[in-house]
Amino acid sequence: MARVFKLTDTAPQTGDYQLDYEALLNKQQLEAVKTFSGPVLCIAGAGSGKTRTLIYRVARMIESGIAPESILLLTFTRKAARNMLNRVAALVGEEGRRVSGGTYHSFASITLRQYGHYLGLPANFSIIDESDCADIINLIRADLGLNKKETRFPQKKTLLDIFSKSVNREQTIEEIIESDYSHFSEHSKDIVVILERFRSYKKDNYLVDYDDLLVFLLRLLQESEEARARINQRFKYIMADEYQDTNGLQARITMLLGGNKKNIMVVGDDSQSIYSFRGARVRNIIEFPQQFDDCQIIKLERNYRSTSRILEAANSLMQHADEGFKKHLFTRREEGEKPAVVCCQDDQEQAMFVAARILELREQGVSLNDMAVLFRSSFHAYQLELELKRRNIPYVKWGGFKFLESGHLKDIIAHMRVVQNPYDQVSWLRILLLLEGIGTQTATEIFRKIKESDNPFELNEIKARPRAKEGLKRLSETLKNAAQLINEKPSRLLDLFAEYYFPILKKRFDDYPKRMKDIDALAMICQRFGDLSEFLSEIALEPPKDSSDNNMIVDSDDDEQLILSTIHSAKGLEWHSVFIIHALEGRFPSFNAFKSEEQLEEERRLMYVAMTRACENLAISYPGTMWDPVSGALLAKPSRFIDESGNDNLETWHISR
Repeated sequence: MARVFKLTDTAPQTGDYQLDYEALLNKQQLEAVKTFSGPVLCIAGAGSGKTRTLIYRVARMIESGIAPESILLLTFTRKAARNMLNRVAALVGEEGRRVSGGTYHSFASITLRQYGHYLGLPANFSIIDESDCADIINLIRADLGLNKKETRFPQKKTLLDIFSKSVNREQTIEEIIESDYSHFSEHSKDIVVILERFRSYKKDNYLVDYDDLLVFLLRLLQESEEARARINQRFKYIMADEYQDTNGLQARITMLLGGNKKNIMVVGDDSQSIYSFRGARVRNIIEFPQQFDDCQIIKLERNYRSTSRILEAANSLMQHADEGFKKHLFTRREEGEKPAVVCCQDDQEQAMFVAARILELREQGVSLNDMAVLFRSSFHAYQLELELKRRNIPYVKWGGFKFLESGHLKDIIAHMRVVQNPYDQVSWLRILLLLEGIGTQTATEIFRKIKESDNPFELNEIKARPRAKEGLKRLSETLKNAAQLINEKPSRLLDLFAEYYFPILKKRFDDYPKRMKDIDALAMICQRFGDLSEFLSEIALEPPKDSSDNNMIVDSDDDEQLILSTIHSAKGLEWHSVFIIHALEGRFPSFNAFKSEEQLEEERRLMYVAMTRACENLAISYPGTMWDPVSGALLAKPSRFIDESGNDNLETWHISR
């Protein structure tokens, strides 16, 4: 018999629950799940069932009669939000899918399309990616003649990095240059001029970049009482996951979304705050309780992932942290083996040890898929990669070229963006430059005429060279046909443009058959969406990393593969056996971290994240000596983090050839 939920705005004092929460959750998890009202900080230690707690909290809220539409779940990937809400739906039915969930940026995109008019922002704005931003900046840079300076002037991607850091760290351009790019200090005034032109360009062309989404959402909540009231009226319960990774803008947005009732639960672990280079502020989670008189703090300390020996070493490490919430991870699992510390003669011997130990574990029945080698920086794995290839050990390495950065896919998407926003100059220039007989100057002149035209897709009357006429005619017909399909599924538009683009693709690329497969993969992704705006927003906010929508560089076609990963990319994951390499002063912690206590604290948290990825086996290795060409120093001191993990918690291994 189907269940019926009575939906209200507030939680009832009592409830008849279908789920046995007391049996399904531990004491601390249950406390977090049952607490709905007011500000709540949930400190979730590594492997403590954070996601499970969030899922059951949403489920219990719905079972208590709270309207799903009044719940907002903010995560750091849309995939995480979808997975959570799917699991909620599996527990309480389809009502779970009516909860709003997504990233801060995707929520900003949806909200600004609905309420952006309060800021003068049209609903059909285009979201541009980093590559588009860099191209616009380059046009402005060239227009100002700053590409011809006698002294070195920052390139387009460096300028974009400066602008983005300024937004996410909430610092002035001058402050960012002084701290990170002091060698460009003489160009500060010119860089500020470029930023002003960049902002004007985006405004004139209805363009919004990734950082603008947060800036505009914060402005909307701060400046428009009517918009804020309407948003607060809809979302009465706010949940923010991975709060230790938020920047200042996201923290203030969270507070404003909480409205007067402040029904905000933030979940995270200050010990796993490792993204300051993206603007994340660990102080957001540390200072959260200080912003309320009645904030409840709930700690999840039972670990379901690692053996107690691994946890003892990780707990010891974090006892040396200068600030943060003190917690002690514990487990009811078997004690397990002590983490191994291995001093190798050099980088090559370290690679030999890791490869040999991997093969040994493989013989013991541990799959390569269940093993990972983690490192502070990608180049630390170079010697190991050579050794793995020598021994025919298949592996995947996290990182690499993003799927949608490929030129042919950006071409297809540019056509779709023009249909959505006919005044998107970046996309117009891109598709016009694909035509024979049209260069940058001609394309710019054509776009000027397009902006003045009543029908932007009528290109037949535009004067152009004879060899460009045919291309303009064909493009015009395609765009006019596409405009008729704007309310259809975006996959129909993509099919239309793929057919139009094929002759261009064939002429531009020698490997066009391979690139056609990429377009087919994009078409498969596109089929998941019923709306053009939703599709273009999704791929701009969270582009798939490659045609199979993962983020790994594959070295082999084997089903079983070892994982090589930077620690930053490994966060949130776990493996049976984990190797941490190059635990050497100057490498991990890195030389850059010696500049400040704050950076050193983050390096310690990075080691903590690496250690707590391991379920059964953990090995920390370092070369006895290593020459560092950047600093010109001979590195020979083991990482301080080894001592901080406690000698009694570790076992020293010696290499024997």
